Amino acid sequence: MKGNAIIRKMIESDIQHLSQGFINQGWPSREEILIRYFEEQESGEREVLVAEVEGAVAGYITILPSAKHGPFAEVYPELSDFNVFETFQNQGIGNLLMEEAEKRVKLVSDKVTLGVGLHSGYGPAQRLYIKRGYIPDGSGVWYRNQPLEMNATSQNNDDLVLYLSKEFE
Repeated sequence: MKGNAIIRKMIESDIQHLSQGFINQGWPSREEILIRYFEEQESGEREVLVAEVEGAVAGYITILPSAKHGPFAEVYPELSDFNVFETFQNQGIGNLLMEEAEKRVKLVSDKVTLGVGLHSGYGPAQRLYIKRGYIPDGSGVWYRNQPLEMNATSQNNDDLVLYLSKEFE
């Protein structure tokens, strides 16, 4: 199916379609976040790439010109909020989104960064990032935007993150 996938910049009508995609897989609506992303794209603060397959939105990824959190904050661009809807997973769409995002970042930086959650819901993304050449930065696990000290307690939720980077040759 990935042969029919196109990657393009987000358009305003994607907000409703993407939000519905989350609802269809049992997640809460993300309409408010997606509206903010679109507004940030319009002002140049963020770029949002959408995967479309035969007229249906399949997922998206956002590009921040400068990371907002973690060890790369204000230093390198960051890929953020990467989602491929369950019905479109394992078809190469995530790779296509990553490929296009990396291509765009490579025009302005020799390195791209990202943070990935540690619970099993992030398993497919973790595997994809490693296969694409991302490596941990060495600062350890972060929790609620702070490095997590040894023996500290945390909750295995979306706030528990490992930061990775990839250098372009």
